[in-house]
Amino acid sequence: MIKAILIFNNHGKPRLIRFYQYFAEDMQQQIIRETFHLVSKRDDNVCNFLEGGSLIGGSDYKLIYRHYATLYFVFCVDSSESELGILDLIQVFVETLDKCFENVCELDLIFHMDKVHNILQEVVMGGMVLETSMNEIVAQVELQNRMEKSEGGLSAAPARAVSAVKNMNLPEIPRNINIGDINIKVPSLSPF
Repeated sequence: MIKAILIFNNHGKPRLIRFYQYFAEDMQQQIIRETFHLVSKRDDNVCNFLEGGSLIGGSDYKLIYRHYATLYFVFCVDSSESELGILDLIQVFVETLDKCFENVCELDLIFHMDKVHNILQEVVMGGMVLETSMNEIVAQVELQNRMEKSEGGLSAAPARAVSAVKNMNLPEIPRNINIGDINIKVPSLSPF
């Protein structure tokens, strides 16, 4: 099972953090720092697997990572997961990000955090791998994008709500609302 997914840059700044096991926030910060120090000091030509740090479970857990340009993608997994399978999963995740953002970079992770989290949820949920097919993941992300566009996106929701209220044909604004034994007096409001 996947215990955590950490993405940070070459300077140790977290860009995406997802823990699938509860840790207090200060413990999460220590795990991120320790993981960065363990991974960043390794050469690029050495193995991409190492035993988990002392904070995240020691030898029962493994850190599996890939270093792409300025970002480290680190998956912390228990001993039941295949190292090569997780490396492949990291590759699928990065290629999916690349396809969705057209040459993904660190800034995409910063400014499109919601979309990155949606993509990650298509791949992993609750620490379990859901999907490994990049085409399926991209299809679901595109479906989500189409739905958001058809709804006008979340930013248009308040404007739609105001226009819906304005377009209501109420003969007059109710002054007293009675619900059972409850009587509510509505103050005088100026018309829209």
